[in-house]
Amino acid sequence: MKIYSKVYLPNKKLYKKYVDRIYEKSWVTNNGELKKKLEKKLEKFLSVKNLILVSSGTIGLQIAYKVLGLSGNVITTPFSYVATSNTLIWDGLKPKFVDIKKDSLNIDVSKINSKIDKKTSAILPVHVFGNPCNIFEINKIAKEKKLKIIYDASHCFNTFFKGKSVLNYGDISVMSLHATKIFHTIEGGAIITKSDQLAKKIRMMINFGKDQEDNYKMLGINAKMNEFEAAMGLSNLSEFKKIIKYRKEIWVTYKNYLADFFQLQDLNLNSNPNYSYFPIIFKNEKKLLNAMYNLEKNNIFVRRYFYPSLDQIYANKNYGICPNSREISKKILCLPISNDMTKINQLKIIEILKLSQIKNN
Repeated sequence: MKIYSKVYLPNKKLYKKYVDRIYEKSWVTNNGELKKKLEKKLEKFLSVKNLILVSSGTIGLQIAYKVLGLSGNVITTPFSYVATSNTLIWDGLKPKFVDIKKDSLNIDVSKINSKIDKKTSAILPVHVFGNPCNIFEINKIAKEKKLKIIYDASHCFNTFFKGKSVLNYGDISVMSLHATKIFHTIEGGAIITKSDQLAKKIRMMINFGKDQEDNYKMLGINAKMNEFEAAMGLSNLSEFKKIIKYRKEIWVTYKNYLADFFQLQDLNLNSNPNYSYFPIIFKNEKKLLNAMYNLEKNNIFVRRYFYPSLDQIYANKNYGICPNSREISKKILCLPISNDMTKINQLKIIEILKLSQIKNN
């Protein structure tokens, strides 16, 4: 039996009820009733104002750049999935990498100012593994330099900061709802903004630039979520309490057993873990590779995430070199967390990891 992080699939009968509704209405996309219903439910569940569902988190970032009118270069982190930087480059923007802190794994705010120049239009931080950045300091810098803030909040479903959703910060936050996430719509994403004016523009922009009366008001593209994906989201949301309860148990068990053997991510004390990921950091890459070998011999598959550091992928570009990100990316693994993981299998993972450390000291 293989052990790895599996996508959560909700009760099939519940999903089928929504699918039956789609067949009954013959409305599969273009702002259907299920998509609108999911937006409203998510706004309430996450305590946010304007949540706009889109076809992916990746295109959500691209829409954010367009609606905010970004140009020139954008301050960001190389310790992220490649979509964060790819979207900037795709839209003709230049990433300027700022290194991370080795403890929180988030962008090091003390190094941001030195990278800002007259061509900088925005800061694009990532809440790595759902762990909020130094939000207040980033906001202070952006205000002083008159920059926009877009948070890559891909991992931040159900993450709160100082008692309110972390998605409420910045000009725009973008969340991924891909199948690998703690809450998903198969594919998909969400754009969140406090600004009603921006929200109105975003809704037109993701639908070819049309308003509600089908008048073309601006340049737009097709980034809409369809009804089948919304149905998956509604089904998963109804079971989210069960999802989070089980994942929390797994997350806490890992922490209790492995904290003395590995470096763990330093979590923001003003926030809550959302149990999306459990990363562990080895002393060096050799120990990591040895542990992976021992795990795979036992049909246990872990993920090197994020690897490699994005400044290495773009090493031939003038985007910046980030030693901390490069070092951490070589030493970090994310352990399996799935709602069907048994206690026996989790303890097996833990034992193999502990032995791999002890035997190779």
